[in-house]
Amino acid sequence: MTLPRLYPILDTATLARHACPVVTAAEAMLTGGAGILQFRHKGHFSRGVFEQAERVAALCRRAGALFIVDDRADIALLLDAGLHVGQDDLPPENARRLLGPGRILGFSTHNQAQFALALAAPADYLAFGPVFPTATKEDPDPVVGLAELARMRRMTDRPLVAIGGITRYNALEVLAAGADSVAVIGDLYPEPCTPEAVHARMEAWQRLVKA
Repeated sequence: MTLPRLYPILDTATLARHACPVVTAAEAMLTGGAGILQFRHKGHFSRGVFEQAERVAALCRRAGALFIVDDRADIALLLDAGLHVGQDDLPPENARRLLGPGRILGFSTHNQAQFALALAAPADYLAFGPVFPTATKEDPDPVVGLAELARMRRMTDRPLVAIGGITRYNALEVLAAGADSVAVIGDLYPEPCTPEAVHARMEAWQRLVKA
């Protein structure tokens, strides 16, 4: 599979801090050129949160963009979406049994040992990081850096997504180190986080990664 070079993450906690509605941000990103969106919600998955995810899924379908749900295989199945799991989530083997062969499955790794084990996992793409220090994850794993990212690139021909602390100012270095795609949270959301500002930021990202 081929992933878009920019992998935007709709992190509900980050959006709440910016007082930016999730669906509003998703629409602005999609009209700004996003080809994939991940819905990331780490708290209780209430009915209201599910309705947000459902609306984002519908927007992605209309835009022809990939839609990925973080952590929750049940929500991914309900929304006919892809799934991304981490080291503490449902193992990829079990996630694949639930999803079947047709849906996208991504798997996060944070060091060489995890990455080596992940090579046998039934995941469509592997994520690796944090490449740089990050403020959007509680208790983050140790920073891996660009050299380690390049080393992991040589271990697989599957799509490789770099995660952690990636901004417009270091993304090209990350792509040059071998990442197929860069997952971004913080640098997607300007202040103030208006629909116009999010749209413009997404366009700026698209120009950068397509340069």
